[in-house]
Amino acid sequence: MRIFAGYLTVISVMFIFFTTLFFTTDEWNKVQSFQDELEHSVRTDNLHLNRTSLLLDQNGKVFSEVNRPFRIYIPDEQIPPFMKDILVASEDQHFYEHVGFDAGAILRAVVKNLVFTHIQQGGSTITQQLARNLYLGQEKTYNRKLAELFYAHEIEKSLSKDEILELYLNVIYFSNGVYGIETASQYYFQKSVPELNQAEMAFIASIPNNPGKYDPIDHFDQTKVRQERLLDILVSTGKLSKEEAEKMKKVPISLNVRKKIDLYPDYAFYVESELKELISIHEGYKVELANASSPKEKEKVAQKLDERFQEVISSGVHIQTGLNPELQQKSVNALNGQLQKELQGATVTIDNKTRTITALTGGRNYQKYNFHHAFQAFRQPGSVIKPLLVYGPYIESYRASITEKINANRYCIGDYCPINYGGAQPGTVTIKQSLAQSYNAASLRLMEKTGIEEAFKSLSPFSFEKVLSEDQTYAASVGGFTYGMSPLEMTDAYTSFIDGKYQESHAIIHVKDNKGNILYQWKNEPKTVWSADTTSKMRKMLGEAATSGTGRAAYVSKPYVGIKTGTTNNYHDYWVMGITDTFTTGVWVGHDIPRNMSHIEQQRPSHKIWKQIME
Repeated sequence: MRIFAGYLTVISVMFIFFTTLFFTTDEWNKVQSFQDELEHSVRTDNLHLNRTSLLLDQNGKVFSEVNRPFRIYIPDEQIPPFMKDILVASEDQHFYEHVGFDAGAILRAVVKNLVFTHIQQGGSTITQQLARNLYLGQEKTYNRKLAELFYAHEIEKSLSKDEILELYLNVIYFSNGVYGIETASQYYFQKSVPELNQAEMAFIASIPNNPGKYDPIDHFDQTKVRQERLLDILVSTGKLSKEEAEKMKKVPISLNVRKKIDLYPDYAFYVESELKELISIHEGYKVELANASSPKEKEKVAQKLDERFQEVISSGVHIQTGLNPELQQKSVNALNGQLQKELQGATVTIDNKTRTITALTGGRNYQKYNFHHAFQAFRQPGSVIKPLLVYGPYIESYRASITEKINANRYCIGDYCPINYGGAQPGTVTIKQSLAQSYNAASLRLMEKTGIEEAFKSLSPFSFEKVLSEDQTYAASVGGFTYGMSPLEMTDAYTSFIDGKYQESHAIIHVKDNKGNILYQWKNEPKTVWSADTTSKMRKMLGEAATSGTGRAAYVSKPYVGIKTGTTNNYHDYWVMGITDTFTTGVWVGHDIPRNMSHIEQQRPSHKIWKQIME
């Protein structure tokens, strides 16, 4: 009888409302338009919850959470039945019976609210609360409450009860910026929902009724009282025995509040940047940008890409990366420990076997989203370009022996006359010695023999974004470029000396949605750059440079170590590029605005950083 009276009241109110408000044909058309829009709005493929995306290290452990509000989605099949029972008992005991609204509850609310000058009680069902959270906001007005009924009824028509409850449990607010039952479980107990005991489930279920009043951190005792009340409700509805409820009330509740995870900002920022590039390639934005006919059109495409990137991030993806946390921390410590005052630097470490970026530093005391020197700074490469542009191509072209002799004394081609470090005139040396000691005159002679065009062909497989046709001069033989290379690009190119093959290195392994489906992953295939003979000879020459050449201050004891160093004109940049049996690591040290660093040359900061990382 109570339910029948409630339905009769609701129907009567709706009839009067529509008769008054939609008397004319024009108004009726508006109603029809509203109904069409309503049906479109609550389609399941239009439901987009703002979720937290997770960055995972090589062990599958979260090291960074991207996007707020904090919401980690959990599917229906992973939510324990007890959690569903207690929230239904708490918020909407007739959930499985009504069609979106509880007529009896609405009648009680209407009667109570007539006594007050503003809405005191809403009589909202779980479906109405879902409608409010997804579409309508929290405003307390009669118009909004009426719209809530329509949305709730449409949701019930479009979704099953299980789907509604799943969405509800992932939408509702649990205080402290936490949304959704799984997020609350991880935030307050650092456990997933299925790992909670039933007393903890009941405790968490107490929060949504009044997130301010039942905030477990500020009002623990009140939350505990609410928990015990919910357990009593389960007893009254037959879901629990009195003995079970009393036993649960005595189970100690110990909060283990989780702080936001935001570790390794250098690496995390790069991963976000790489994700945007991955989306751009997979979804055609990169081609659109390349084909844009004007700066304005290019700007529009870039804006579309930004919007798509934000859409992916807010969908709650899981980004699996190659991050090695221990190596990352070592790299950060090395960079911060060796750089002083205004010096800047960057390091990159790549796993030789997988070609994944395992560690990356963006600058001294790096703060997330600041300028990132590892991939955003382009600097003159100095002598670290020689193995790639001079020695490798020469040996490849002529199958030269590393004991072949070359004159390393000063040499000019036209007006271009590079000098050796310290003005040295060593005379005739082997090719191996000329690389180990980094003689500029020998490098110029070798490039002349190979030919500029042929030498530059060796750079084409690599990902050097700012190498221009104008760079094809003899000055390039000792590192003279218009813009230069980033530390990441240079380290990446050196991986070709692992086995003669090049495959562009990435931080991201794959990107999955919240159901475990792979959305994006890199599909680069390895390309042969050097023959086996050239690769073997280059590794021997780099090994010589590490043990008795310019790299000896960075030498570490490993089964294999090969190092090449570089210093640019006026001591503006210091580089160390090196390969071991397991990793390829690059280090750059300099200033944001280039300046002479000759006064710290003997301190060998780049050597020390490389050695500290690789030891």
